[in-house]
Amino acid sequence: MSKALEIAPGVLRIPLGIVNCYAVECGRYWVLVDTGTEGRADQICEVAERFFGRDRAPEAILLTHGHPDHAGSAAELADLWDVPIYAHRLELPYITGESQYPPPDPTVGGFMSLMIRFFPHKTYDLGGRVRELSDRLPAMRGWELIETPGHTPGHVCFFRTKDRVLLAGDALTTINQDSAVDMLRHKAQICRPPAFYTIDWESAEQSVKELADLQPRVVAAGHGIPISGRAATEQLQQLAANFPVPADGRYVREPARADEHGITYLPEPVADPLPKVAAGIGVAVIGTLAAWLTFRKRRPGGNSFRDAA
Repeated sequence: MSKALEIAPGVLRIPLGIVNCYAVECGRYWVLVDTGTEGRADQICEVAERFFGRDRAPEAILLTHGHPDHAGSAAELADLWDVPIYAHRLELPYITGESQYPPPDPTVGGFMSLMIRFFPHKTYDLGGRVRELSDRLPAMRGWELIETPGHTPGHVCFFRTKDRVLLAGDALTTINQDSAVDMLRHKAQICRPPAFYTIDWESAEQSVKELADLQPRVVAAGHGIPISGRAATEQLQQLAANFPVPADGRYVREPARADEHGITYLPEPVADPLPKVAAGIGVAVIGTLAAWLTFRKRRPGGNSFRDAA
């Protein structure tokens, strides 16, 4: 059972492992913002039934962007609830099968950039349920759509002006994904967007600056524990003032470019030292093991593992 928690009036955080989705209630209606990875539909439905009732489906599913950890359960939920899926027009190619996202960049450094090597690079075709998201948000009266490109071409955030609640998606995180220790500790802190999937660092920095200008009092991101109060406002301003662009990386030197049909240009990959390092370590380990076995065989009475035992 998810430990769902109301982080602001009518805003429910649903934690799904390393990612969050959010249920937003407005009067008689509610919407789901993002859907987590594949296989999370039952978990989300259980929370929705507990908070909104068994027969009260959302009006729509809204995606901050279409990466697999945010859109993974969208199709299953949309079919189950019979509701549309909304995304920015520049995200539509990646969730309708027209284009693939740029590949992740493991060369930017950090813990999750290392781990991304072991995850598949997936995109989804969410079919005929997809609709273009506009400024007139479905069933989200009092909320604004904030365009925040950089992490993806059509990334968006949602901001409620009356109490300055920000649903930030992956425009930023509230956990340091570059540090394995910070991730294990679940330390809440406002940090840059997931580096390994950010394809335009100049735009990503500008998006953070625009979010900081809103002076949100609650910052709820796709990754990490939401932060509220003065800490939310001040930490976001600090991130905007000192935005940490990686020292190097495929999209650091030159951004990917896209239009409404998908990716139009990909920069060349940056040399990745890890495979060579890993290969060198492997050769060293094999060489050491071979030398040890040779030494054991030459020792009197040490002609086998059994003898050595």
